[in-house]
Amino acid sequence: MSTPKFHVAIVGAGLGGLAAAIGIARAGHKVTILEQAPALGEIGAGIQIPPNSSRILKRWNILDKIEAVSVRPADFILRSYRDGSVLSKQNMVPFAEERYGVPYLHIHRADYHKILVAEAQRLGVGMELGCTVTEVDFQKPSLHLKDKPEFHADVILGADGLKSICREALVGHPDPPHLTGDLAYRIIVKAEDMRKHPDLVDLVEKPAINYWMGPDGHAVCYLLKGGGLYNIVLICPDNLPEMLNTAKADLQEMRDFFEKWDPKLKTLLGLVQETSKWRLQNSREMDSWRHPSGKFTLLGDACHATLPYLAQGAAQAVEDGAVLGALFTKITNKSQLSDLLLIFETLRKPRTTRVVKGSTQLRDIFHMHDGDRQRERDRQMTQHEPFEGFPNRWADPVFQKFLFGYDAYKEVDAAWETYQRGTFPGTLGKFRASL
Repeated sequence: MSTPKFHVAIVGAGLGGLAAAIGIARAGHKVTILEQAPALGEIGAGIQIPPNSSRILKRWNILDKIEAVSVRPADFILRSYRDGSVLSKQNMVPFAEERYGVPYLHIHRADYHKILVAEAQRLGVGMELGCTVTEVDFQKPSLHLKDKPEFHADVILGADGLKSICREALVGHPDPPHLTGDLAYRIIVKAEDMRKHPDLVDLVEKPAINYWMGPDGHAVCYLLKGGGLYNIVLICPDNLPEMLNTAKADLQEMRDFFEKWDPKLKTLLGLVQETSKWRLQNSREMDSWRHPSGKFTLLGDACHATLPYLAQGAAQAVEDGAVLGALFTKITNKSQLSDLLLIFETLRKPRTTRVVKGSTQLRDIFHMHDGDRQRERDRQMTQHEPFEGFPNRWADPVFQKFLFGYDAYKEVDAAWETYQRGTFPGTLGKFRASL
C-alpha cells in the first residue's frame, strides 16, 4: 500500500511556519506557505538557538550553514545589577556538545530566517506572498484570502504568530495578545566601538550570554555576526500608551532606568545611538489548538507565545515543526490525519505550557527588589551547587535537561508506537488502517 501524500497549507512564513514546511516537505508531502507580507524577510536582532533546536537543524543538515553565521557563547553569566559581580555561571562550551551532542548558538534573526527560507525552497515548498487570510473554512478545508481566490488544501496549519487571524477563527471571537507589563529595548552596537573602552573589552573578547538582574528589570547581552556586533536587550516596566505596541525610544529615559546599575553596563548603554521599545505580549493557554474537523491546527506563537526570558520562543516553534514533520513521515492512511493532529497537540501542549509559565516565573527571579528575598536568591547561587529549582534556570539540572535534552523525533517514534498498539488516548482508532 502506497503512503498518502497530503497538500499542506501553512499560514505564515516566520520561523515556525518555515520549520513546519521543512519538516513536512522532508516527509515527502506538498507544502505551500501563504504569507501576508509582500516580500520574505525578518526584522529584529539577535536570537538564541539552544541545543533542542540545534539537534533538529543538524538532522535537517543545515546546522553547518547556521553555524557559519553564528557565535558560540562560552557561558551563561548571571550578574548583580549593582556592580556586575558574577552570581552564577553555566558553561556552554564545551558543555553543550559534551552533554547534549550539539552546540548552543547566537545568530541574527534575519540570517536564521534566510537559511530556513532557502532550505524550504530547495525542498520545493511553494511560497505565496501578499496573502491576507480573512476566513478559514475548517471543513473543506480552505482559506479565504483578500482579493485572491479561495485556497484549498488537505490540511491547514496556522503559524501566523502572536496576532493570529487563524487563532481568532478557531476560537470564534477576537483574541488579541495579552499584556505582560514589560517592554523591551532591542539594541545592536558595533564591537569595534566597545573595544575603545577598556572596561568593555572582555565582553567582546570572550563570547558569553551576560545577564544583569535588578529591581523590575534586566539586561541580556551577547555577540552576533562572528563577533562583529553586540546584541543588547533591556527589559523594563511597560510604559507605552495603551494602543501603541512599539515606539522610538527616549535614550535618556532608558539610561535613567539603569542609572544605579553596574558602571560597565552604563558605559555600554552610553554607546547607544538610537533604539525603539517594544511592548512584550504573550498568549493565554488555549483549551485546544485543533479544530474538530481534524484538518487544522495552530503552532508556534499563534498558540503558545511566550515572554523571551528563557530564550525558547523560536526553539519551541521549530520543535513544533519538527514534530509535525516526523508525524507526517509515519502516516500510512488519510484517515489517520485527525489522529496525527491530536498526537501533535498531546506531545507539544504540556511542554510549551511549561516553557511559557517558566519564562514568566523567571521574570520574578530576575526582577526581585532589594531585600531579604533577593539576598537569599544571590546566596543560593553563590554558595550552592545547582539543584532542582535553582535560580539560574539553565544550570538547574532537572530543568536544563527538560529544555535542552528534548528530541522531537524520538518523542514522535515513541508516541507512534503507542498509537499503533491502539493505546494512545483520545484518538479515533484509525491506527488499524496501517495494519
